[in-house]
Amino acid sequence: MSEQNSEDHGPSEDAIVSCAGGQGGAGETGGSDNVREPRPAVRPKPEHPTRSIAQESLGQAGRRGPFRYGERIQVTDSKGAKNTFQLDPRGYFQSRRGSFHHRDAVGLDEGTVLITEAGHELLLLRPLLADYVLSMPRGAQVVYPKDSGQVVAMGDIFPGARVLEAGVGSGALTMNLLSAIGESGYLLSIERREDFARIAASNVDSWFGRHHPAWELRTGDFAEVTAHCVEASSVDRIVLDMLAPWENIAASARALVPGGLFLAYAATTTQLSRTVEALRHCGLFTEPESWESMVRTWNVDGLSVRPDHRMVAHTGFLITARRLAVGSRPLTRKRPPARGAYDDGGYWAPQDVGERVSSDRKVRRVLRDCLAKQPQDATPVLPGRATRDAADGTNGTDDEAPAHA
Repeated sequence: MSEQNSEDHGPSEDAIVSCAGGQGGAGETGGSDNVREPRPAVRPKPEHPTRSIAQESLGQAGRRGPFRYGERIQVTDSKGAKNTFQLDPRGYFQSRRGSFHHRDAVGLDEGTVLITEAGHELLLLRPLLADYVLSMPRGAQVVYPKDSGQVVAMGDIFPGARVLEAGVGSGALTMNLLSAIGESGYLLSIERREDFARIAASNVDSWFGRHHPAWELRTGDFAEVTAHCVEASSVDRIVLDMLAPWENIAASARALVPGGLFLAYAATTTQLSRTVEALRHCGLFTEPESWESMVRTWNVDGLSVRPDHRMVAHTGFLITARRLAVGSRPLTRKRPPARGAYDDGGYWAPQDVGERVSSDRKVRRVLRDCLAKQPQDATPVLPGRATRDAADGTNGTDDEAPAHA
């Protein structure tokens, strides 16, 4: 980026568009029979643009070609600051380092460097999933990209997998799980709070362009929902992002297939220790593994090669364990267990573990904004005790499993 903006290595003419003089330069309006008319730098704008885009393909697969109204666009200025917003026919983007009408971006190819009337350079791109997670409306704290990538990789979330998720929050991890399992998989997400579930549904639908056919979203307690809606030994992977994952280990063991993987996200060392000890104590899982990941970017500029002054350090711990076959016991530990015990007196509240708690006023505002822009085929938020058949209006019992289970 720095080389492209230097005097010796400027961007190509096809990649730069000026808002001040239209598509051509100052001396390109006139011409003669012997002078060839210059080629426009960009494709012509549509005369009657649509306000929103109905995607046939899910996610990024349906966002190819020039920018269109209704799409999200990411604007990056010369200082690296990023702004993400939705293109609107009457929209106007304004910042300290450049402003333009949304109509000036419609019809341009992704990766265009737009030059504003004031001479500022702005890079236009479609946001990546990692960018969208950090800019989308939030009702609850999100799982950051460095951790969600570890969940997908170390949790072996494969195409066609049957995954059970608890603690949807704002839907950040849900989008990564759905991208990994594809349309042939099945993801059942459980969230205690209905307002958080609706915010997550809006965020996920907005990213994929419509309701993901492999996703089912329910509200309620994890143990109760799995008891009524999930058949025993029918789930390949379980991902828990909650305050007390150790309380749902027995329910997770019931739902997992032999060899299935249990994964929990814990924010503090106390949660980490209690979850690991509970997995060992139940005797239904292999020896748990736990770790954290830290990401540090580097500054590379000629002979100056050094780590950046800031880094994304601790955000949470990941804990994994595999489900043992029925009748099998864990391997005998070579080292005796360390001293440790937990009782009800050691229980804590979300504020004690540093969990960010959103105010009710903020949640209502975010939920109102999300509901105003949700698509017609929005993901339904189903009650925990109802089955898929009951939601579809057909006959079914509480003991029936989901269609993909």
